[in-house]
Amino acid sequence: MNNTGTTDRLLALIREGKPLTRSEQIHLTVLLSIPAIITQLSSIAMQYIDASMVGSLGANASASIGLMSTSTWLFGGLCSAAAIGFSVQVAHCIGAGDWQRARSVLRQGMTATLLFSLVMAAIGSGISGALPRWLGGDEIIRRDASLYFLIYSLFLPALQMNYLAGSMLRCSGNMRVPSMTGVLMCLLDVVFNFFLIFPSRHVSLFGQPVFMPGAGMGVEGAALGTALAELTAAAILLWYLFARSSGLNISNWKPKDFMPRLQVLKKALHIGLPMGVEHTVICGAQIMTTVIVAPLGIFSIAANSFAITAESLCYMPGYGIADAATTLIGQSLGAGRKKLTKSFAYITVFMGMAVMGIMGVAMYIFAPQIIGIMTPVEEIRELGVMALRIEAFAEPMFAAAIVAYGVFVGAANTLVPCLMNFFSIWAVRLSLAALLAPSMGLKGVWIAMCVELCFRGSIFLLRLWKGRWMKTA
Repeated sequence: MNNTGTTDRLLALIREGKPLTRSEQIHLTVLLSIPAIITQLSSIAMQYIDASMVGSLGANASASIGLMSTSTWLFGGLCSAAAIGFSVQVAHCIGAGDWQRARSVLRQGMTATLLFSLVMAAIGSGISGALPRWLGGDEIIRRDASLYFLIYSLFLPALQMNYLAGSMLRCSGNMRVPSMTGVLMCLLDVVFNFFLIFPSRHVSLFGQPVFMPGAGMGVEGAALGTALAELTAAAILLWYLFARSSGLNISNWKPKDFMPRLQVLKKALHIGLPMGVEHTVICGAQIMTTVIVAPLGIFSIAANSFAITAESLCYMPGYGIADAATTLIGQSLGAGRKKLTKSFAYITVFMGMAVMGIMGVAMYIFAPQIIGIMTPVEEIRELGVMALRIEAFAEPMFAAAIVAYGVFVGAANTLVPCLMNFFSIWAVRLSLAALLAPSMGLKGVWIAMCVELCFRGSIFLLRLWKGRWMKTA
């Protein structure tokens, strides 16, 4: 039996109330995690590609993207929270065997999140001109940074539909299609960037000069290339939902089916609003970190951005396992199986810690090569390697926080975990970074981050062990 068939069979056992052995639980977790990890890695690979291609243009171009990275993460995270508010409801409906209601929630979610993303696009476009100045960016990088964020903002509705469709399919247990689409999106990003970032030029192909057309848009080309790749991926995922998905097929519909209902909106707000608020305050902390780093100079801004992007290659497997945890916890609780829910919670969290622990070792060893791909500037490379090697020690505990959060999201228990994240980042990371940065520079900022991630992982493990998240769900 192929992996897709095995996954469907094991998920059906959850919905039907039949027992799963421990080996079957681990097998199902792995089957759901692998494509989810591929999806997450594809997403961060796009940022890595943008940083690497733009990095070849010099430190100023790199810094202009680095300056806006926390702001793009803020807007993207709010769109993701909006999607999760509806997809978790779908997971609970599927766990209860109510596919008709699952499709109804999906339709309503499409309308609500699209409207939300249009509002976000308008806000982002409106502040794009002033944002680089607010963040303390040097005059020389403000124009490129502003245009980068403007293009990103205009394509937020495409990103929102990408998030929603992918999240819905994952919560139904279909990890394969979002994973394949993510890989395609990454490949398209390379192609679009290749023609949009660089000017027309001659390249050597098998020793022969070949003319290669290009738009020569630089930083703006990187933003547009990524946006076009996301637009293509969103179109594919929506087509699959409308025409091919066996459980969530929404091809037979009437306009009124897409009208959001109060009960569904209230549940979406209950799940998504704390996540959105948390993401806002965390991003506010990230932006404050950017403000702390900005006075350290262009090299530090670029190195900080590259190190964050490079570290993402290490922790994205954790987010992939967290996606699998959300699906497993959501369907298990929807089926009323609390003992199985607790078992899946422990399996996913400790699997995440093991995987990210291994990734942390690899990140420490290969830090020079990882950063070296992204920039030829020696000063940036030295700072980036230093940051990655500090952060490598925090990866197992970071995994505990990431995957445990995915568990709590699957249980629709988001308020307390959001407060925990808020306290950890603002009270521990920012305070320590502000204290250490003046004397230690960028090194102090990353030491503060390492200490905070270890603290955050500890409190998330404590909450997981106490089990109150399951009672409130």
